Amino acid sequence: MSLRSAVVTFPGSNCDRDMAVAIEQVTGTAPLHVWHGDAELPEGLDFIALPGGFSYGDYLRSGAMAARSPIMQAVVAAANRGVAVLGVCNGFQVLTEAGLLPGALMRNAGIRFVCREVQLTVENSQSLFTRCYAAGQQIRIPVAHHDGNFFADDATLDRIEGEGRVAFRYAEPVNGSARNIAGILNASGNVLGMMPHPERMIEAAQGGTDGRALFEGVLGALVSA
Repeated sequence: MSLRSAVVTFPGSNCDRDMAVAIEQVTGTAPLHVWHGDAELPEGLDFIALPGGFSYGDYLRSGAMAARSPIMQAVVAAANRGVAVLGVCNGFQVLTEAGLLPGALMRNAGIRFVCREVQLTVENSQSLFTRCYAAGQQIRIPVAHHDGNFFADDATLDRIEGEGRVAFRYAEPVNGSARNIAGILNASGNVLGMMPHPERMIEAAQGGTDGRALFEGVLGALVSA
């Protein structure tokens, strides 16, 4: 089986090419490129990626306008059918604004843009996206965001923690995120949103390969399904 994947580009996306390169390097097949104004997704997709950037210049709220783009209605429908969806950085913000993931991404504590490599702890190694990591494994992944402070009420935080839906946690405080949460899954486990950029750590020339296992895990599982 060959994997059929797509990367969605919004006005202001700046990591769509990085994401496409990562997918092609792992699978050997280039993903399709989908414009935010399209009303429909290509048929037969196995994997959809929402990349990082600053969709619509982060006006109103980060990801809020992109979540109302025509293509997002199709992305939501695909996710609800079980298609795997990954949202990184701005893509994570779009997923929360579209209601596919709980919580919200607010302005960083300290009101500063954070751009550096950070240590993450793998909290759940049993998901579609994290199956090539070990529980408790420490990995190094870059971040680059101004609005990555994950917030949810205590009841929601308790629920996602109890359901094993925290995929990654910052090993130390980075942006003020509640309980140092860096990435979360939806209840079905087919949608992952994370602020750090795994697509920027897939080959040695980038300074490390800790992000590659995420793509190898989810894309490998989809190819063999």
